[in-house]
Amino acid sequence: MGLKDEYDADSVAREGLQKLGYKQEMTRSRGLFHILFMTLAIMAVPYGLAAPIATSLVGGGPVVMIWGWILVSALTQTLALSLAEICSKYPTSAGAYYWCFRLASPRSRLLYSWINGWLTMVGVWTISLSVTFGTAQLVVAGAGIYHPDWIATPWQTYLIFFAVTAVACFVCLFFNKHLPSIDIICACWTALGIIVILICLSAKAASGRRSASFALGAFTPASGWTPGWSFFIGLLPVSNPYTFSAIGMIASMAEEVHNPSDILPRAISWSIPIGALSGVVFLLPILFTLPDIETLLAVPSGQPIGVMFTLIMGSNAGGFGLWFIIFGIGMFCAISISCAASRATWAFARDKAIPFHHVFSKVSPHLVDVPVNAFLLSTIIQLLLGLIYLGSSAAFNAFVGVAVMCLGASYAMPVAISLANGRKDMEDAPFSLGKWGNIINAIAVLWIIFAMVLFSMPAVIPVSKVTMNYASVVFVGFGAISAVWYMIGGRRHYTGPPVPEDSSTSSESTRSRSPKEI
Repeated sequence: MGLKDEYDADSVAREGLQKLGYKQEMTRSRGLFHILFMTLAIMAVPYGLAAPIATSLVGGGPVVMIWGWILVSALTQTLALSLAEICSKYPTSAGAYYWCFRLASPRSRLLYSWINGWLTMVGVWTISLSVTFGTAQLVVAGAGIYHPDWIATPWQTYLIFFAVTAVACFVCLFFNKHLPSIDIICACWTALGIIVILICLSAKAASGRRSASFALGAFTPASGWTPGWSFFIGLLPVSNPYTFSAIGMIASMAEEVHNPSDILPRAISWSIPIGALSGVVFLLPILFTLPDIETLLAVPSGQPIGVMFTLIMGSNAGGFGLWFIIFGIGMFCAISISCAASRATWAFARDKAIPFHHVFSKVSPHLVDVPVNAFLLSTIIQLLLGLIYLGSSAAFNAFVGVAVMCLGASYAMPVAISLANGRKDMEDAPFSLGKWGNIINAIAVLWIIFAMVLFSMPAVIPVSKVTMNYASVVFVGFGAISAVWYMIGGRRHYTGPPVPEDSSTSSESTRSRSPKEI
């Protein structure tokens, strides 16, 4: 796209944003490949599959890892298509809570958008926390390659997490204009990394080679659940926050994309097939060279990825080299997801839904196109939540499940509302699902409901204080906090996203406010 074409597209996008009720505050600097690569960076497939690999091994091993990945990819594609369709009609950084407001009836839309907005906020904050803390735990696994007897204390792990967060924060704040280029570098790093891992593992296989029947058909559940349910428990890593659960977060970058009605839907819908293929290429060499599973599960840190690579490569240096590839992907993911979380926080504050919204809705005049206050709020919340790990690792680990549950629910709500309306609002969507819309939307909503149940379950039984899954408790707790805040102060300030007077959406009333009132 030439400069003139970009200028014309930006002019159209600016006018379109005004019709949605907002004024243009960010610079549109991202094209299709920039935003697609950012989506893939947030998904961070090799990192997302490697970091929680112990759960897949406990859930059933190879069958869960490869076929579960393909199953989840297919189901998530329905959600991606559903979100892409809605996003094409309402391309704003407000995202899902704005979609709920525009799709729901005038009587219920304020409540729905408030609930959805806080689900989104909790989701983006906890998912960013999961990524940065997961990267910190990956550092511990890397150290374990050369110091296998060392077990990091909670304080040591927290300090590493603090350092990872600080690096991501520094890059996002001071290198914002270079983030599109960083996303391209991430895509190249990931693609080359997968190829390097494929070649190295296939060539060395120091721990022995597995047969095709084992790599593609071995199922050895050790979770304590019945075999059928154990398979689904093993899906937790392949549908975890690092991979497919954050696909909708890219909508928060809508106001920095040249032609969002066209580019965003394509990026969202293309990311799943690309991610699925890269996941298969990453998993197959691991499954064909997988060391003894009991040895991997016995790793003191509980993070066997470093030991696994070392055993397959036959040397510490070889294992560390492959570990470093995964670590690099994790750092890229931390940067991209922190950026997206800050935009989501800024958008919600812009609609007066966050305490001290007038502070957090500002875009810095010094650091161009960076909502600094919103970014710092998102980061500080993550650092404070990370302190819970010092008291209880089990309670802290619940945030992984909470991220999936909150984001999943926030994605499912606008899809379900559209489905309940007979999809009338989507008839003029630029990215239309056509006659397949009802089926695709229904599968997407049912999958999210099932995933929320799945992430409420403990990975192993019998359950102890350490293995208990507190995700549902934390999920309800955050919901109660948002409800109390709504009763105390939220309803006094939050009147929903802006609805222009010329809106043609049938479900909207005549209430409106101009962008200047935001």
